[in-house]
Amino acid sequence: MRVVIQRVKSSQVTVNGEVVGKIGRGLNLLVGIANTDTEAELDWMARKCLELRLFPGDNASAARWEKSVQEMGGELLVVSQFTLYGDCHKGRRPSFTRSAVPELAQQLYERFVEKLRQSGLRVETGKFGAMMQVSIENDGPVTLLLEREKE
Repeated sequence: MRVVIQRVKSSQVTVNGEVVGKIGRGLNLLVGIANTDTEAELDWMARKCLELRLFPGDNASAARWEKSVQEMGGELLVVSQFTLYGDCHKGRRPSFTRSAVPELAQQLYERFVEKLRQSGLRVETGKFGAMMQVSIENDGPVTLLLEREKE
C-alpha cells in the first residue's frame, strides 16, 4: 500500500464538474492499493496517517511537527490512485501489474476509509474508478510518501 500524504489548507475532488468531496485544513491522501495488500497494511496505514505529527503547535514558538491530524481535529480527503503503483522502468508506458485489480482495490480502499472514519474526524472521498480532478492547496508544502508492503 502506498499513500501520498499532503498537509493542506483545503482540498477538493470534482467528477464531471460536480464536487464530490471537499475539506478544509487537514490531509489529502492519495491511496494506491497493491495486489498483495491485506488488512494488516490497512491497519498500519490508517494508524500512521492519523498519528503522524505533521502540524505545528498552538503558538508561534511551538515545534513545527507537534500535532497529528487527529490531535488538531483536521479533516481528511481520501482519493484512490492506482497509478501510484505504475512501474516506468521499461518502455514508454507504465505497467500496473502491482496494482490490485479494481474489485479488490475498491474493497480495500473502502475498508481503509472506514478505518479512518472510526477516528471521528470528518473524512471525504473521491469517486472510486472515476476520472477525477483534484484541487490541492498545499500547506507548507508538506508532502510525504508512505509505504507498507506485506511482510
